[in-house]
Amino acid sequence: MLKYTLKRLVNAFVVLFIITTATWFLMQLLPGSPIQNSEKLTPEQEAQVAEQYNLDEPLPVQYALYMSGLLRGDLGDSYQFGGRSVTGIILERLPVSIFLGTQAIIVGLVVGLFLGIVSALKQNSIWDSGAAFLAVLGVSVPDFVLAPLAQYWLGLKLGIFPIAFFESWWHSVLPSLVLATVVAAVIATFTRTEMLEVLGQDYVTLAKAKGLSRLAVVLRHVLRNSMIPLVTIMLPLTAALVTGVLIVETVFSIPGLGEQFVRSIFEKDFPIIMGTTILFSVFFVASYLLQDILYGIIDPRIRVAGNRE
Repeated sequence: MLKYTLKRLVNAFVVLFIITTATWFLMQLLPGSPIQNSEKLTPEQEAQVAEQYNLDEPLPVQYALYMSGLLRGDLGDSYQFGGRSVTGIILERLPVSIFLGTQAIIVGLVVGLFLGIVSALKQNSIWDSGAAFLAVLGVSVPDFVLAPLAQYWLGLKLGIFPIAFFESWWHSVLPSLVLATVVAAVIATFTRTEMLEVLGQDYVTLAKAKGLSRLAVVLRHVLRNSMIPLVTIMLPLTAALVTGVLIVETVFSIPGLGEQFVRSIFEKDFPIIMGTTILFSVFFVASYLLQDILYGIIDPRIRVAGNRE
């Protein structure tokens, strides 16, 4: 198990290195420069700022300086915030994004389980068709379409929710519902499939033959065994919310990490773009690394096959 874990850990660091390097060099291809603004800075001031942030050095030197700082845990200083630490800016905005994501996961899990269970127990009924339609709709409609629609109908037309900003908990409900849509859709589809498979197993038939009530069969045998595979998709699904947060926070003007990331792209604030990208990448890679380790613990065959690679 130790060898299997170490190999996965090395692979994770290689992936992070490739992502960091590719992102850094891709940003250098963007037109313009974050300090080229003749209306605000004189040529002398631009030269001073370029020297302060090592922008006057050749690209290989800039890359080496950035990577050496990254190894020390230094993500650099922001251009648009007057040299503030990128780490400080990320830590300031991260709690809002975590709150929205956690709330969306909880809502999506509850709604998805309900729809999946009802759909499986009422197979080929109107309830099954309705749940399937909602699941397909949730997966198919992207966040950048669903968010404005939710703002217009639930915010402006019906006046149920605030349509922007983050002034109270109530302001977070609509963005969390938008984020929870895809979570609920995936979990509902997965739960239905797993429950239908378990319902056809011999031990479920035996439990019914013993005289157990339908509720007891569902709770003791069907639901419990259907939830085991569900655990394996929760980590990747949670990581996938990161992409949704970027869009939803921007649409709803929520001061989270996603909104700051999008704004930094327009401002060409490379340190914040890099810091946020690295953070999101670490989250994605760590999620899949933990999933691989859990697979290795649960199924020894996977661990043996991984050691042979």
